[in-house]
Amino acid sequence: MPDTLLDVRGLKKYYPVTGGVFRRRIADVKAVDGVDLSVTTGECIGLVGESGCGKTTLGKTILRLQKATAGRIYFGQEPSQVQEAESLLGSADVHERARGRSLARRMDLTTMSGHDLLALRQKIQIVFQDPTNSLDPRMLVKDIVAEPLVSQRLVKARELEGRVLELLGIVGLTADHLMRYPHEFSGGQRQRIAIARALATNPQFILMDEPTSALDVSVQAQILNLLKHLQEEFRLTYLFVTHHLLVVKYISNRIAVMYLGKIVELGPTAEIFDHPHHPYTKALLSAIPVPDAESRREKIILTGDVPNPIDPPAGCRFHPRCAHAREICRTVEPKLESAGSDGRTVACHRWKEL
Repeated sequence: MPDTLLDVRGLKKYYPVTGGVFRRRIADVKAVDGVDLSVTTGECIGLVGESGCGKTTLGKTILRLQKATAGRIYFGQEPSQVQEAESLLGSADVHERARGRSLARRMDLTTMSGHDLLALRQKIQIVFQDPTNSLDPRMLVKDIVAEPLVSQRLVKARELEGRVLELLGIVGLTADHLMRYPHEFSGGQRQRIAIARALATNPQFILMDEPTSALDVSVQAQILNLLKHLQEEFRLTYLFVTHHLLVVKYISNRIAVMYLGKIVELGPTAEIFDHPHHPYTKALLSAIPVPDAESRREKIILTGDVPNPIDPPAGCRFHPRCAHAREICRTVEPKLESAGSDGRTVACHRWKEL
């Protein structure tokens, strides 16, 4: 089995809701509520779900762009040490739990600071959804791509321009683009500049936050092909956040389906598309347009609205919109459990019956 690069345990991200004269905390928006996820080196995991389900928040919390409310994030750590720390943290003995906290603190991305966090920033990067907003309009391309190199002090001054040219060449741009501003480029070219900037520090892990959703269809294909090529050439690991299921089918090895702050199904891409288990996954897949006027594929229409993340439903969070919900779904929250030998996990009480 490939080495585990990223191991997320019980991650939560709550946003406080204040009220009253003194603006006291009266509730929480539970954007990410207890997510477990492991990513192996060199793979691409697609994270899909409706708008507002917590996909981007999960990704930004993993990168420490958002501070986690609870949970642990292990990046590039030895699995044996992670297992030891988690075992100690789950112990009934007070002293062993204290040892576990001490061990986890040295490895946990959520508690890192100073030089340790700065060093880790070289290994994790992000490509944002809209390059128009993620690129500084007042900076030249050469300065945009060079900024990570300068801030991390990765190259000497005399080598800086050569490294920037190398990065631009990797993403299909040339020296002619060095002295231009972002507004002088097309959307696809701007996204190539953003990718070059993300590659500047030789990262191991890149969060792709809907990198193709703001682009035309033909340009989307070019960027996706570029991302696949870069992944193979540099053995990059992606967490690919998107709402476009056909995009994630093309680029991802595994798919994680997210609903209201929780992952409800996780498994190999082909298995998820061919044999979805969770009713929410089936509804998402049924909504994919089919380019065939004669097609009569049945669509699953979800009733009702997405519940309020401030006060999510008891039991299964999907049960108010699920046509197959039973009493156990309304009272007992399902956990992610193994659903076969292919590594599939699903959080549903009745998936075997559906």
